[in-house]
Amino acid sequence: MYIADVSRMLDIRSMVTTAPLDGSRFTLDTSGVAGVFGGDEAVSAMAMATIHVYEHRRWLGWYNSPGSYTIARRYGLLAKSHLFDGLFPGVRTNPATLFGFDGWKGPKFWAAHSGTIIEETSHPAALFMMRCASLRGKEVEGRTTQSVGVTIAKLTHVPDLKMVPKRISAYSPVLASIPISVSVGTCVACAVFSDWFSFLTILLGIFSGGISCLVIGSGTLTFTHPRPGDGCPPGDGILSSDDEVVLLRGEEGAVNSITRGRFSLNFASEPEYRDIGWSSVLLTFQFVAQLLLIPQGSLFGQLMFVSSLAVSWAYNSWLSSLDKEKIQREILVNNVLQTPKLTKYILGTRTSMVVFVLLVLQPEDPSRILDELLPNDTKVWTKWKSTITDLLRNKETFDFGVTDWDLHGFTIQEKTLLETLFKDAQSAYDGFMRYSP
Repeated sequence: MYIADVSRMLDIRSMVTTAPLDGSRFTLDTSGVAGVFGGDEAVSAMAMATIHVYEHRRWLGWYNSPGSYTIARRYGLLAKSHLFDGLFPGVRTNPATLFGFDGWKGPKFWAAHSGTIIEETSHPAALFMMRCASLRGKEVEGRTTQSVGVTIAKLTHVPDLKMVPKRISAYSPVLASIPISVSVGTCVACAVFSDWFSFLTILLGIFSGGISCLVIGSGTLTFTHPRPGDGCPPGDGILSSDDEVVLLRGEEGAVNSITRGRFSLNFASEPEYRDIGWSSVLLTFQFVAQLLLIPQGSLFGQLMFVSSLAVSWAYNSWLSSLDKEKIQREILVNNVLQTPKLTKYILGTRTSMVVFVLLVLQPEDPSRILDELLPNDTKVWTKWKSTITDLLRNKETFDFGVTDWDLHGFTIQEKTLLETLFKDAQSAYDGFMRYSP
């Protein structure tokens, strides 16, 4: 009867399960791993900013991501308690500002009919101005010095006073499967070759990343704007910057959704945000565990760990490359305002732009807006403004000639300037009559 050599069998089995590179004396230094990926930790943190705008994004964080400590320090600032204040020192802020949904100052706003002036409008106004600035416009013929864009926005939809905009579904979950698959695959490979230190480190990264995405992504993006007063006139008005002007036309509720609207992030755990605080603690624990455990693993396990980080870093870099301001503009214009009609014109001078704006808005007191947009008060400008104001109030045709600028009491230089200004106004009027916005 043949009896197998047990010791030989065990030797063969050990050869089969020996990890690749097991005989190598080379080992990865933990500080070296941190140095390679530490410079791009902020990329991982910025990738979290897409979590509230893309559908399904919060469910797709189950991968071993670099930059866990940076994410923990950033979002730990939301948690409010003595414990979290000590763990994550810094200036506390609100979620909307931290995630970039609030904090921008919009341009000045002049109401055409009510006389209201808002020196600094809200974050949505800044987004809307950027959206209009990106449009191509129709050229209005005339003198050109510094071109100014004039966008007419016809706001036909009044948003609810409080609403939850629909999330964008353009984000593909298939791409997220790449870092998830690589992280799970490297974790399983470490287990197959009994590198339990590397296995536990990658597994901890998968679970801490997934849980943090679920917690941080649980916030609801909400849009609010104030209720307009009863009997308010139409909310038509002007958003103005140095090289861009937007005419808002519509009901007061539609206009103030842009000038005074707000995006906010609401969490079930507010105002303490303890769940975000504990997820930040988990991310910090992951960072410390990786520093301690990875040096104990084999070279093969260390390479698996670095491979999972590399793929996750590439995926986070792609997420951070997405234009988040553009995404916010799409949410505002398409979901909140229901795609208003935007028509843009390009005027060659600021003088012609102002006349064009007044012709479109037809305010009851054009002199007020004229003085706001063109504060010049010399003799020439005063005469020009007086003539333009009278024509607008009486709704008369613009048809300027030599008699309008060849006036007694004006020098040759003043007459030349007056002629230039009247020709600018004529160009704006001709453009207005041609396009009839």
